[in-house]
Amino acid sequence: MRTRSKRYKKDLQKVSQEPIPLDDAIQRLKSLGQTKFDQTIDLVCHLGIDARQADQMIRGSVGLPKGIGRSRRVIAFCGDGDVEAAKEAGAIEAGGEELVAKVQKGWLDFDVAIAHPSMMGKVGKLGRLLGPQGKMPSPKSGTVTPDVITAVREYSAGKVEFRNDAGGNVHAPVGKMSFTAEDLHENIVAFVNHIRKMKPPAAKGHYLKKVCISGTMTPAIMVQVPAAGGLE
Repeated sequence: MRTRSKRYKKDLQKVSQEPIPLDDAIQRLKSLGQTKFDQTIDLVCHLGIDARQADQMIRGSVGLPKGIGRSRRVIAFCGDGDVEAAKEAGAIEAGGEELVAKVQKGWLDFDVAIAHPSMMGKVGKLGRLLGPQGKMPSPKSGTVTPDVITAVREYSAGKVEFRNDAGGNVHAPVGKMSFTAEDLHENIVAFVNHIRKMKPPAAKGHYLKKVCISGTMTPAIMVQVPAAGGLE
């Protein structure tokens, strides 16, 4: 069983067991125990979907208006003509068969892989390696695209990629503890409303069931969600 720190237990006493307005939730979160590092703020949406059904899967990417406070290590599977441009856009590695071979040998020191559609015949062999880590390029997430350079630039700057888990939850970073309350508010609203617009036609009943925010070292705080399903 995981042992909670004294600071966590103390913070837990300050957290309401009922959902509270977004601005109150952000202020409460920022008031919790301070750490020596700038905690990442994570958001979780619990959705009314059947995660076993392919037509109810929630997967994609979104650029948040205020960024997420960190850059991401991006690689690009592309033709020789795009290698230098991809690196200039922020890719730590770019290339074709040589890069596929490097990853196949176990090099996984990156966060996101972008691929040109013409490269997927070669990149496909990495599925068993990259799939379980959530790093396999996919058209649904925007990481398989003819515009490799733009995708590299956006993901390097912190574009958020997401997909639902087996419990119907979508997790995403939405900023840092050092962000202003206004910037966190804007990012959270943008992300939640993006998820709201992705409601699958096959999903029945209440879609956006719960929204929680938490820091790396804090308890989660539940956020009130209007009946319409979004945030204001």
